[in-house]
Amino acid sequence: MFGKLKKLFMDKNDLETNDKYISVPESEINENLKRDIVKLERLGEVYSESLQYKYKSKFERDGKRNLKIWVCRDIDGDQISNLSSEQCLEKEYRSQVAINFEGFTDEEDAYIYYIQLWYYFGGYFKGSGALYDLSKNHLETDIKEKVEEILKQQ
Repeated sequence: MFGKLKKLFMDKNDLETNDKYISVPESEINENLKRDIVKLERLGEVYSESLQYKYKSKFERDGKRNLKIWVCRDIDGDQISNLSSEQCLEKEYRSQVAINFEGFTDEEDAYIYYIQLWYYFGGYFKGSGALYDLSKNHLETDIKEKVEEILKQQ
């Protein structure tokens, strides 16, 4: 439930003003951007799988079982079973690398830790997006830092 509330009240300006993200006006949301989003999400999936494998035993030694790192997608907070990056240009589409442990599932409000990849803020007449900036950041490093941060927590 907390996850749903957090997403509901998350200010889109938090993403737009963060140096890890590129603000994308609606006029630039097109098929070229879609290709970039698909590539970013696939890269996120590769890094997630690799880092989950790498850190699984470290988490278990720390008493934190069932580490799961994955790319999750939703539209307006609702996860749809067959949702893929192909729908990334639909308003309110969001993708993120989610990190969980201790038996959490991939239900929409079950993850606590995440790194936003793409979010298309929809409005009635126009929207905008926030895209993780691969030109200034390294996604694998950001995921690894988040996992290390989680390991340090009790």
